[in-house]
Amino acid sequence: MNGYLLGKNVANHRTGMVIGALLGMASGGFVGLLFGLFIGYQGDKLIRRFSGAQQWTQDKAQGAFFDATFAVMGKVAKADGRVTQAEIQYAEAVMARMQLTGERRQRAIDCFSKGKQTGYEITDVLEPLRRALGRGNVHARVMFVEIQLAAALVDGEFSPSEGQVLGEMCQLLGVTQQEFETVAARMAAEHSFHQQHQDGRQAQPKASEVKQAYGVLGVAQDCDNKSLKQAYRRLMSQHHPDKLVAEGLPDEMMLLAKEKTQEIQAAYDVVKRSRK
Repeated sequence: MNGYLLGKNVANHRTGMVIGALLGMASGGFVGLLFGLFIGYQGDKLIRRFSGAQQWTQDKAQGAFFDATFAVMGKVAKADGRVTQAEIQYAEAVMARMQLTGERRQRAIDCFSKGKQTGYEITDVLEPLRRALGRGNVHARVMFVEIQLAAALVDGEFSPSEGQVLGEMCQLLGVTQQEFETVAARMAAEHSFHQQHQDGRQAQPKASEVKQAYGVLGVAQDCDNKSLKQAYRRLMSQHHPDKLVAEGLPDEMMLLAKEKTQEIQAAYDVVKRSRK
């Protein structure tokens, strides 16, 4: 278990650990404190397991994320009145990148089909997702918004009707207008960067590619090296696959998170080469 997941696990069971530590310290000093921490941790795990709390924070959170991903994607695709071939291909590409087969692939298809039905209310899938993610888990929430924006940007930009669906999505998930605009700007730049990105062995990237690379990182072209590195590290941390899975991202979407970090890394490398 890596450091982040260990910290997340301890935080989830902190109540039992604190109670166990206090009782242990009162009866056995430092050794009792350590023993109490262990007993409190194990006791809290058992209580959560039998009460269903652990089941909600992991399995149900991932299930809510999975269903909402494809249902909202279907809603966005149908927002203009008809689902284009490019939008269908994007949904299929996401399923392929997630390596979905059998029942899991069929579940994704069913959710997508349900989402594109006339009059479908995305509240049905976003309310469970909002409750599953809670007030924390900001990174998983942003990742969800990015996936939907990528779907809307398949043809290069999102239409007013698609924007309306995305706006409703943000409102239901508690994403502010400023947060959405920031993510949307990065995603638009990423869409263009992905199309323009050349072989990393090139000594000097094209000016247009450099411009989009700055956009992927969410910084101005005249920013200093310190600000550039801070933005890069922040984005890499936000999209760390282990962090996202711990926050509710389905295991099958680990590859999407890894691809995201690779895109960020590629943009950072382009900017660094342009500054030499």
